[in-house]
Amino acid sequence: MSNPVLVEVTRGNLVESRHRGVVIAVDGDGRTVFSLGETDSAVFPRSACKAMQALPLMESGAADAYGFGNRELALACSSHSGEPEHVELAAKMLAAAGRDVSALECGAHWSSDQKTLIGQARSLEAPTALHNNCSGKHSGFICACCHSGTEVKGYVGYDHPLQREIRGAMESLTGAILAKDNCGVDGCSIPTYAVPLKGLAHGFAKMATGVGLEAERARVSRRLIEACMAEPFFVAGTKRACTRLMKTAPGRIFAKTGAEGVFCAAIPEKGIAIALKCEDGTTRAAEAMVAATLARFFRDEPELHAALMAQANHSMHNWNGIHVGDVRVTDAFAA
Repeated sequence: MSNPVLVEVTRGNLVESRHRGVVIAVDGDGRTVFSLGETDSAVFPRSACKAMQALPLMESGAADAYGFGNRELALACSSHSGEPEHVELAAKMLAAAGRDVSALECGAHWSSDQKTLIGQARSLEAPTALHNNCSGKHSGFICACCHSGTEVKGYVGYDHPLQREIRGAMESLTGAILAKDNCGVDGCSIPTYAVPLKGLAHGFAKMATGVGLEAERARVSRRLIEACMAEPFFVAGTKRACTRLMKTAPGRIFAKTGAEGVFCAAIPEKGIAIALKCEDGTTRAAEAMVAATLARFFRDEPELHAALMAQANHSMHNWNGIHVGDVRVTDAFAA
C-alpha cells in the first residue's frame, strides 16, 4: 500500500509537485484518533524528538541546580536558527556548568536565518559549535553530565552513559526497542533511532498528558512541553514553522520539526499528540501537513481553525512578488 498524496504544489493552473505522507494522532492511552497512510512504518524522528532527549537534563536535577527557566529548557529542546539570542543562551547554559564551546561535540555551521547569516559572514571568520542548530540540546546534555558527575567527553557516542539513558527513556515512551540495528547517526553526531510513527506519537501523548508515566517523569515531561509553548522563539527562531504554530495558539500547541520531513506536535488540553512524515522529506509539505492536522482538532474554534489552515494552504510568490502558485493540502485531511 502506498501512502496517500497529502500535499500538492501548483504553478499556474497545474499541479507541479505532489507529496505523499503518513500522519497519526493518538491520545494518552495510545488510541488512534486520526490517521493517514502506513502509520506502523518506522521513521527516524531526527530533531522532532528533542524534548524526549532532554529528559536526562530534568531527571538528573541539573536543570533545577543550574537555575534553568523556560528559555533554557526550550533551547534544550530546540533546533534553533543560530540567531544571537540562541547563541548567547547556549553559552550561558554551558557556563552554568563551568564549560564553554570547546565541550560541544555537535559540529559548527552558519545560521539558517538569512539576516543573521549575513551578519555572521561580515563579522566572523567561521561559525562555532554554538551556532549549530543543536547547540541548545548539546548544552543540555553537557549540563546533565556535569551535574551527575558523568564524563563529558564522548557524550555523543552510542555507548556513553548519557546516550544509554536517552535510549532507555525513548524506549519507555515509544514502546520501541532501540538498538544498533535501527540506529543511525544524526546530523549533530548523536544516535538517532528509527521507530514506528505511532509509537512516536504515543510517546509525545504520554509526555503531554502524563498518562502511563510515573509521577516524576510526568512532571518533568509536562515542564518541558510547557517551556517550549511558553518560549517558541527559543525552540526554533524568526519566521520558523514551530514558532509560528505555537504562537497561533499560545500555551495550547506544542510543535517540533525534524529533518527529512518529520513533525511532532501535541495539544495537551485535548490529550492528543501527532507524528507525521512527508515521504520524500520535503519540509514545506511536512509543515502544511502538521498545520492541517492540528486544525482538525480546533474545528469548534473557527478563528483558530482558519489561522492554522492558512498555514496549511498558502500562496507562493516569486522575487518580484508575483503570485506563481500555491501549497495546499489535499482532501484527505477533510475525512
